[in-house]
Amino acid sequence: MIPFNKPYCTGKEKELFEDVIKRGKFSGNGYYTQLCQKYFESKYGFKKCLLTTSCTDALEMCAILTDIGFGDEVIIPSYTFVSSALAFVRQGAKIVFADSTKKNPNIDPDSIKKVITTKTKAIVVVHYAGCACDMDRIGDIAKKHGLMIIEDAAQAIDSYYISAKTGNRMPLGSLGDVAAFSFHETKNIQSGEGGLLVINNEKLINRSEIVWEKGTNRSEFFRGEVNKYEWVDFGSSFLASEYTAAFLYAQLLEMDIIQKRRIDIWNQYNYGLKDIKDIMIPEIPDNCTNNAHIFYFVCQSLEDRSDLITWMKQHEVQLVFHYLCLHKSKFYKKYDPAFSNISLPYSDYYTENLVRLPLYFDLTNEEVQIVIGLIREFFTKK
Repeated sequence: MIPFNKPYCTGKEKELFEDVIKRGKFSGNGYYTQLCQKYFESKYGFKKCLLTTSCTDALEMCAILTDIGFGDEVIIPSYTFVSSALAFVRQGAKIVFADSTKKNPNIDPDSIKKVITTKTKAIVVVHYAGCACDMDRIGDIAKKHGLMIIEDAAQAIDSYYISAKTGNRMPLGSLGDVAAFSFHETKNIQSGEGGLLVINNEKLINRSEIVWEKGTNRSEFFRGEVNKYEWVDFGSSFLASEYTAAFLYAQLLEMDIIQKRRIDIWNQYNYGLKDIKDIMIPEIPDNCTNNAHIFYFVCQSLEDRSDLITWMKQHEVQLVFHYLCLHKSKFYKKYDPAFSNISLPYSDYYTENLVRLPLYFDLTNEEVQIVIGLIREFFTKK
C-alpha cells in the first residue's frame, strides 16, 4: 500500500531526546524551545515566536491576544479545518463564513467584502496547500475597515508571498497581526503534534508570553524583570514540552533537504498529470511560491472523485479528500441556523471534488510514477 502520508524522521531525534534528559529540563521553554523560536525569528524575520502544543492552541492564543469576544464577528473561509473557527467560537465571537476563489480554495476577497459589518473585528486567512491568499487586496480591506488579520498558516511553512504593490517577497506568517503554524505529523516539518504562534504586531508581544505562561508573568520573573510572578491575565498551558521542541529542532536541521524532496515529488505529479482534461490542477499564482505541502487536483464531479478513490484503493494507493464546508456542519447549523443556509458555491465545489495525492519525504520516484500511471489509466478508461 502507498499511504497518503508517512511522517519523516531525520535520525537525529533520539540523540536530541537524550540531550534533553541530560539537561534535566523537560516541561518547555528550555534550551530546545529557545533554539526553535530563534530559528524561526532569524530565518523568516518574525518579530516574536512561541512554540505551542498544537496549531489549534496557537490559534486560541491568537483569539485571546486580539481580544476577540462576545458580540464580535470574525470572517473565516468555510473551506478549512475546524480549528480555524473553533478558537474564536470559544471566545464567544460570531463566525461569518466567506467563499473560496474559483482558482483555488483560498478565501475570496470579494466574498469578504460582502459580509463585513460594523461588528466585524478580524479576518482569518488560511493559506491552503501553502499557497498565499491575495494579501494585497485583503490587507487593503482590513486597513479600510480597521480589522485585524490572523493568518492560519498551518500548511504554509517556508512559503512566500510577492506583493504586487511593493515587489517584496515576504514569508507567510509575517503578513498578519498574528499567525499560527502546525507541526502535526502530516505537515512538511513535524513533531507529531506541535504548533507555533507568530506575533508581528508589536503591541501584542509583551502580552503573548503572559498568555503562553498560563496567564502569569513567569517569563518576566525568570528573566529578573519582576521580583515575583503571579496571575495577571487570561491564558492556558500552551507551552510545548522540551521533547516536542527537540524533535522539531531535528527536523529544522534538515529543512532544506526535506523541502527540496517534497518539491521534486510535487513537480513530478504536476508534469505527469497536467494534460488530463478531466481534472483541474490549480496553478501556482505568480505572487506565490510553492512549499509542496499538498498536491491536489479537482475532479469534475463527486462521482468521479469517489470512483477514483475506490479505484486507487483497489490498486493499493490511498487518495483522500479534504474538508467538509464548516457552514454546513452539524455544529454550525445549530450555532447559527440562518447563516448556515447561505450559498458558498466554490466552498461546496472543493468539498465535493478535491482530492489529495500521497506526498511525503520517503515516497520514491517509482511510487510516484505508479500513482501517476494509475490515475491516468482511470481517466483513460473513464
